[in-house]
Amino acid sequence: MEPIIALKDVSFTYKINENSSVSVLKNVSFSIYPGEYVAIIGHNGSGKSTLSKHLNGLLTPGSGDVWVQGHNTKDESKKLAIRKAVGMVFQHPDNQIVATIVEEDVAFGLENIGVPRAEMKQRIDEALEVVKMTEFRKRPPHHLSGGQKQRVAIAGVLAMQPDCIVFDESTSMLDTFGRNEVLQAMRKMNKMGMTIITVTHRMSEAAEADRIIVVEDGKIVMDGTPQEIFKHKQVLMDLQLDVPAISQMADIIHNQIPSFSKELIQEDELINEVNRVSQARSGEMV
Repeated sequence: MEPIIALKDVSFTYKINENSSVSVLKNVSFSIYPGEYVAIIGHNGSGKSTLSKHLNGLLTPGSGDVWVQGHNTKDESKKLAIRKAVGMVFQHPDNQIVATIVEEDVAFGLENIGVPRAEMKQRIDEALEVVKMTEFRKRPPHHLSGGQKQRVAIAGVLAMQPDCIVFDESTSMLDTFGRNEVLQAMRKMNKMGMTIITVTHRMSEAAEADRIIVVEDGKIVMDGTPQEIFKHKQVLMDLQLDVPAISQMADIIHNQIPSFSKELIQEDELINEVNRVSQARSGEMV
């Protein structure tokens, strides 16, 4: 299977002024494949957000290459194709919403690329249905909650029919309910076959992914499944990162009951393990 996004020896430096600069990415290489759900994590200043902006050509490498469906992001003639393949949802939904009515905002990008009216209506309907915002289509966005606004922003990207969507700290400004709304939309889109990349500092969100890439000082230091990543608790703490609350709880129980697995990261896993151990202990008491 060919990757949808491939990075090869990517380095990037921000120029502060004529005399100084700061190296943010350092020889980064990895590939993202169709249908993956990938979380990119790292503490503030690790380079993860700069990395995310390379995934659809918002930034281009100082050295090395980023390929999106075979197109090099340095090739200006391929920018439209790259942006159509990989959509972006940012931290502040208000910065992405441009229209005064929800459905008009979702239509904005489609109008810019000349999608026929009949097809446009179908795409808007489908996008709003995926993010569960159909009943709000006639509402002014400024009357919506933060989570609802973010779902409108997602619908606008989704209507463009990208193969991949990158969420750059898209839930960081939301309350718990709003975050759950967005996460549900992300899960649903991934189950529909879309490639999802989420950049986050929330370990509970990273645990939802199939794969986690850990960034530190502009380098990839870990890359694996959530189970593989979160078992290295001390390494993560040394990187100024936490582990999911479920994992911490499993550790506490394991210290009291050694037969209780400590390799848990999801709530349903914890519940199943509690039931398993409870039944086993009940059987021992009979």
